[in-house]
Amino acid sequence: MGAARDKLVDGLYGLGWAGVKKLPEPAAVALGRKIADVAWKRRGKSVLRLESNLARVVPDATPERLRELSHAGMRSYMRYWMESFRLPAMDPTRFGSDVEMKDDHILREALASGRGVVVALPHLANWDLAGAWAIGHIGVPFTTVAERLKPESLYDRFVAYRESLGMEVLPHSGGAAFGTLARRLRAGGLVCLVADRDLSASGVEVDFFGAKARMPAGPALLAQQTGAVLLPATLYYGDSPKMYGRIHPEVEVPGTGTRIEKTAAMTQAVADAFAWGIAEHPEDWHMLQRLWLDDLTDQGERP
Repeated sequence: MGAARDKLVDGLYGLGWAGVKKLPEPAAVALGRKIADVAWKRRGKSVLRLESNLARVVPDATPERLRELSHAGMRSYMRYWMESFRLPAMDPTRFGSDVEMKDDHILREALASGRGVVVALPHLANWDLAGAWAIGHIGVPFTTVAERLKPESLYDRFVAYRESLGMEVLPHSGGAAFGTLARRLRAGGLVCLVADRDLSASGVEVDFFGAKARMPAGPALLAQQTGAVLLPATLYYGDSPKMYGRIHPEVEVPGTGTRIEKTAAMTQAVADAFAWGIAEHPEDWHMLQRLWLDDLTDQGERP
């Protein structure tokens, strides 16, 4: 049964990559909205979890407002997928016009310094499009990490897709990824990491919208060990096909404290930047899983 399901899932994603890529852009936009509307009306677990997460981000929202936000959130989420299916076929010159990044001079100056740069992003808008912008518009390739998906063939599709955009993709599992990322940074390279959820034992506890959550220690540790510049970035959608973003100021390594204390302080600073961007555009935060620790323990799960 598991093998059959894996084959079905992989086949559906394969159909998406092959089929949506060939659709005219307006048709792909309309299809994404239609799928999002159907999913939202069904009120499945992912929609309810998104709504629950948004309730923490917008604590004074009425039930009606939360439903509006979750509806917009599902449309934003499906827009991400429609865009991602089409990205490999897009004209790279569009990345400069379709993506506007505020304070991108911070990123350019950090790269010019030769120290290496870690950009940490949350699941806002389309982080793959932001990566394509960095490659196509700034002209800088980068290395990232991808969580292993099941079935394995689906993970292979994701890796091939991102590599087709010019990214170097490392598997999340195993201990080799951190060492490779550190080598890229010491050579002055760019590393981009989605970093707003880490429920593993190595995750760092942060205050996030008034409650405890865990986020990856990797960005802070890489900056400490390699001397790289750590830059949070946040994104949001405008009317299709526009996407906007902001490069936040450097999160500096504290001058005093243990490695654990420095990592905690830096990860909290990254979380604060993420919170700012998410609060500004909550409908573009694609967090359809449990994130806060008390949500996990309420369900009898362990973080």
